[in-house]
This record gives sequence, C-alpha cells and structure tokens, in this order.
Amino acid sequence: MTLPTFADVQTAADRLAGVAVRTPLLESPLLNARAGCRILVKAECLQVTGSFKFRGAYNAVSALPEAQRARGVVAFSSGNHGQAVAAAARMYGVPATIVMPSDAPAIKIAATKAQGGRVVTYDRWTEDREAIGKALAAETGATLVKPYDEPLVIAGQGTMAMELVEQARALGVETIDRVIVPVSGGGMVSGVALAMEALSPATRVASAEPAGFDDMARSLAAGTHVRNEPGGRTLSDALMAPTPGDITFPIAKRLLDGGYAATDAEAKAAMAIAFHMLKLVVEPGGAVALAAVLSGKVDCAGRTVVVIASGGNVDPAVFTEALAENASPF
Repeated sequence: MTLPTFADVQTAADRLAGVAVRTPLLESPLLNARAGCRILVKAECLQVTGSFKFRGAYNAVSALPEAQRARGVVAFSSGNHGQAVAAAARMYGVPATIVMPSDAPAIKIAATKAQGGRVVTYDRWTEDREAIGKALAAETGATLVKPYDEPLVIAGQGTMAMELVEQARALGVETIDRVIVPVSGGGMVSGVALAMEALSPATRVASAEPAGFDDMARSLAAGTHVRNEPGGRTLSDALMAPTPGDITFPIAKRLLDGGYAATDAEAKAAMAIAFHMLKLVVEPGGAVALAAVLSGKVDCAGRTVVVIASGGNVDPAVFTEALAENASPF
C-alpha cells in the first residue's frame, strides 16, 4: 500500500491551480469572543460544487491517462464527493455514474444530476455501496474514484492546508496552534495533516465527527480500526463512514492529535453562528469542527485555531430548523 506524501499534495496544487477556488480564511471579532480564542474559518463551503470534495475529485480525474478517463468514472458518495466527481468529469466531457444512498438529501441528488452525473441509488442500511460501485466500473470499464481511501483524493484535499498556511501568515499569524477538521473516512484530515507537517510542524491537527460516528477519534485512542455501531443516525449525512480508511488511518495515526465529537444540536448551533457572524451557509457535517470549538470541547484559550467549514450543501429544511432553534446566536 503506497501512502501519499506532501510532494503529492504539491503536485495536486499544480493541477488545481486556476480550477479550484482559493477559498477565504475568515475571521470575526464576535466569533473570537464567542470562542474565547482567535478562530479562523477556512470556508470550503464556497468551493466548486459547495464542498472541499472538488479538490480531491478533480485531482484524481485529471491524473487519469486520457484513454482511461474517456471510459468514464464511477463514484460512491453520500452526496458531496459524487457532485465533485460529476463536475470534474463534466469538465473533461466524460461520463460519470454516482452511487448515492436513497435517503441522501434531495438537494445533493439533484445537484449531482445537474452536474451531468447518472445517479444510481441504494439502501445505505442493507446494501454495500463500494460493491455496487466496483460492479458498475467493471461493467463499463470506467475508473472507480473512491471518496477518501485514494492517494490522489487525499493529496487534492491537502491543498487547502497549503492555502490556509499562506493566508494565516498574510493575516499576521505567526503560529497556528490547532487545525480542526471534519472527518468521515479521513481523506481530508489526512491530506491536511501531511501538508501541515511540512509547512507548520508545530500545529496540532485533530478530527471532528458527529456524536455516535466518532470512529476516527476512537480508533486513534485504541491505536487500531474501531467501527461505529450500525443503525446510528445523524444530521451530518456526509460524515457517516463506519471506520477510518485503510490508507487514511496510518496517516492519521502518525500525525493526528486525537479527535472530538459534536452532537446534532451543537452542529446546528454552529451552523447558525456561521450564518450570522460569517454570512456562510454550512451543512451539519461541515459545521462539526466549528461546533467542537464553540461547545468548549477544544482547549483553545489564548490560542489561534483554524477550523474547516467543509461543505454547504444543506437541505433547506434542515438549515431553516438550525436557524429557528438558534435565533439569538449573539
């Protein structure tokens, strides 16, 4: 098994130049006061297709040999990775088939179709999405682009860390004490950790997950893969991987400083605060890192903390509910 390196992240940055959005690193005095520290928010919800996933998807699709890419791509995804792969395929004029759970937010299914993806649905509780994806790829000769356990995807996600280090320095930040990253299978946090190790080795990188789906944090504590209990539910539909990836976990085990878990209520509160204080629309899974800080789980007093707001593809009803339940975030 070949693990990606920082050199792969640098190569991905070259591929993504002029294609991916250089998302802003945002700060609010009101948010700093609320958090009790200096908190900088990397707004990946403003990325192409509304999430960080475009970085890894485009890097993986663009790296394929032209003849192989022409046969198309297949992905399995709760929504954000699928949209990103469909968008990257559309840019190259090749077909994309996306395997998505039938209970995925309707807005994510519609957006994937709008990007030109052919959507194949499955029952996330009784069927194996990876097996379905592999079968579809074998039938058509297409290439399967995994959502996190793929070196090219991990490298692409790491490019956001290259940006945030430069952006923090431009803001006069001498030391980034912590980076908190939303985690499902671990592709983003692995890429970010590889880049931070090279560019800001004193920074501690940690995971943030939904309560009940904190398999990364528990796996790190145990030193081996731990699985979530089946049948759990969370609003953070993008962060429901059952266990860390085979490629991502060795990187996380070496580089991560533990992890945190946020409840759905805490994620909704963070969504409302991001909206009111930063004018961002963030989905529940995209808000768990901010939620971990604002709920007091992260010891950040007197420190500078970067949180990744990883996606903004939220069901309108869920977003309305989050705002209604947190009407006075100040």
